[in-house]
Amino acid sequence: MGDSAARNTPARTPVPPPPARTPVPPPAARPTGPGAPGPEAAPPSGAGIPADAPPAAEPAVPEPYLTELAAGVHAFVQPDGGWCLNNAGFVTDGDATLVVDTAATERRARLLRHRIAGSGAPAPRMVVNTHHHGDHTYGNCVFAPEATVVGHAACRRELLAAGRQLHAVWPEVEYGDIRLAAPEVTYTDELALHVGDIEVRLIHPGVAHTTGDTIVWLPRERIVFTGDLVFHGGTPFVFMGSLSGSLRALRLLRTLDAVTVVPGHGPVTGPEVYDGIERYLEFVGRLAREGRAAGRTPLEVAREADLGPFAELAESERLVANLHRAYAELAGTAPGAPLDLVAGFGDMTVMNGGVPMACHA
Repeated sequence: MGDSAARNTPARTPVPPPPARTPVPPPAARPTGPGAPGPEAAPPSGAGIPADAPPAAEPAVPEPYLTELAAGVHAFVQPDGGWCLNNAGFVTDGDATLVVDTAATERRARLLRHRIAGSGAPAPRMVVNTHHHGDHTYGNCVFAPEATVVGHAACRRELLAAGRQLHAVWPEVEYGDIRLAAPEVTYTDELALHVGDIEVRLIHPGVAHTTGDTIVWLPRERIVFTGDLVFHGGTPFVFMGSLSGSLRALRLLRTLDAVTVVPGHGPVTGPEVYDGIERYLEFVGRLAREGRAAGRTPLEVAREADLGPFAELAESERLVANLHRAYAELAGTAPGAPLDLVAGFGDMTVMNGGVPMACHA
């Protein structure tokens, strides 16, 4: 397909919740990665990776694993969920396959492709990106051009503008042969895709984590892939998006009535994860209002903040970047408007003990 936007997209209206039903527990997630018991266990780390995969150094963190969420729906979870270790997933009916996000390195993207093939699913025809950040999009090139890449119009625009973004921040990482593969098919509000009889609904929540976020919603299975609107066990990150927009996105996610939530980073969870994220974002908003009124900088506020229950979240240095965005919004800056990357990442380095954040991939 050419680089064209999906046409005749209707104006987005809030997605209504489905009819009331008796709550049911999430389906039992069945691990299928390294160390999983029984016949569904995947090969051990590195086993059966195609010959064209680059050699892997000894991993500092556990290898990714598959978790089956429903018939034909899997999450590809990358522990420990820190910087550059995102989640992906795939949907298949046995005849066609759709991938949700990829990975930060060629090796990890090829491992995702290998795990998809090992599950018995055919080669993917579509890749959906939840946003433009390199940990979710660098691996697109492992699937394209055989697979068509789909994403929000702003995701395509931001990806092309950012270029080899992870190389600029973490130049020492062995990314492999990364060639940018931006979305070829784009949408603006909502877009429905179909993998056999499985409906995959793409919903743009507005500016939130970034300007081009996509919620991937499977209404029949009640499974949602949130991208980085949700970090499970990690600190939310709104520096490139919007604090108020992220709160609005959570309200939209709640209307979907999902049973299973695949976060952008961290273990698969349920909708209860939204509560903690909402409390954290409200905490950031309070700190920003009080700090700005007192004439204090985001760094000063972040260094003196009592994180309380949020101290358990990984990547706590993101607080100062989030405060930069909150201060900008209080000053009237448009959601998603570019902020000073050097200042934001520099202040996070200060919060990280003067040591630059490490790419975990």
